[in-house]
Order: sequence, then C-alpha cells, then structure tokens
Amino acid sequence: MKNILKKISLLTAIVILVGSMVGCTGIDDNKADTKNNKKEIIVGFDNTFVPMGFLDDKGETVGFDIDLAKETFKRMGKDVKFQPIDWSMKETEVNSGNVDVLWNGYSITDERKKKISYTDSYLQNKQIVVTMSDSNVKTKADLKDKEVGTQQGSTALDAIEKDKAFMDTLKGGAPVLYDTYDKALRDLEIGRTDAVVGDEVLVRHYMSQKGEEKYKVLDEDFGLEDYVVATAKDNKELSVKINEKIKEMKDDGTFEQIYKKWFK
Repeated sequence: MKNILKKISLLTAIVILVGSMVGCTGIDDNKADTKNNKKEIIVGFDNTFVPMGFLDDKGETVGFDIDLAKETFKRMGKDVKFQPIDWSMKETEVNSGNVDVLWNGYSITDERKKKISYTDSYLQNKQIVVTMSDSNVKTKADLKDKEVGTQQGSTALDAIEKDKAFMDTLKGGAPVLYDTYDKALRDLEIGRTDAVVGDEVLVRHYMSQKGEEKYKVLDEDFGLEDYVVATAKDNKELSVKINEKIKEMKDDGTFEQIYKKWFK
C-alpha cells in the first residue's frame, strides 16, 4: 500500500510540473505574439536635443525625428507617444520595455550594436568642437589643460574617451559632463568651460538660434557617425518594419520634405 501511495504521489507531482511548464510556455508565447501588435508605440527621446526632438516654446514635442517617427508609425497603423527619458540610461529603457524605440539622434557604435537592434543609417552626423568666437583655441591641441564639456552618455563622450591621448591633456584628465547639451553650451557661453564637443546637428542649430557670430567651430572633429533607430535587442522585427517605412519615405520624397523643414 505504501508503494502504491508513493507511486500515486509521484505521478501527481509529474502532472503538476508538466502542467505548470505548459502554462509558462503559453504565457511566453503570448508575449512574443503580442509584442508588435501593440496599438501604441512609445518612443524614448531626450527632449532637449534640437532639432531632432525637443520641446518648443509652447511646450510641444517637435523636431526632425519627431516628424519622421509620426509619419513612420502612421504608415504602420500605430499611435505614437513620445516619452522623455534619461538619455544616459537609454539602452536600459528600451530593453526593459519602458519604451519601444529610441529615436532621437541615436548614433550607432560597435558597443551599442551589442545592446540593441537597429535600423539602417538614415542620417549622418559628426562630433564637432565649438568654442566662443573670441577664444584663442584653434585646434584640439590648444585645449591642453582646459575644460571641455559634453553630454553624459553621448557618443561625443565615447569619441573623447576613445581618443585617450586627447582626453589625457584635458584639465582633470576628463571632460566636464552635463545631463543635456543645452546646459553644456550655456556654461561655455559664461566661461565656465573652454569648449564643447557635441553632435553637429544640435550644435549648429543652437548656434543659428543664438547667433552664429558668437561661436567658432574648429576645423578638427571626431569623425563621421550614423544615426539609426534602436529597438530592444530581442525585437529585431520592429526595427525591420521601421526600416522598411523609412526607405519607403525616401523613395516617395516624404523624407526629403521633412528634412528640408528642419535643415535649411
């Protein structure tokens, strides 16, 4: 009798275990099936990154990437919501599911390729060095023992750190970090720093708004880079669909229309 009871208990345990495994598998499959069937796509962005995605004087979210994202998801039959995020935590935000997409002048690097899925490049950019027009700084070498600002978590910071010989010459052996480029450029204007390294699209737009004659861009830069749209590492499907729509817009002229609106 004891042996029979043991066998019955063992069989019961096996049935429960198998049932729970099937249940878990069903939940995971359901998540996989519904991930890209969401009606609303949440786009993570830095709301100070002019002219790609930022808040205008009325507090409305505007920019080149904003218009591009709106048109892309309209063609996909999706609603879109723009969610400001801590840009230094952007890969964590998208991979944790807090946002579905990173779309705001996101430069692709070898290190970032390991963390996310991404589209083809849709725009090129470079990291430039800007000083005030009356500065005696003319080359990178002139920044020895001086303070250079940039944004935390940016590819400008990556570029500076990659050029170790340059970084070692800076005051303190490292750049001064800000949570936004806007703050870095304001500190440059009041003389707290001697230069700022940043995305050309942002820096030149900022200069055009404040008066280009006030600033000077060095001939030397940190090289070209590509802007892409990023999705979670395990959501390549979404990046492929976005890529198809961007290509479609380039083919039918919509991309060019949006580009001319923001880059005169």
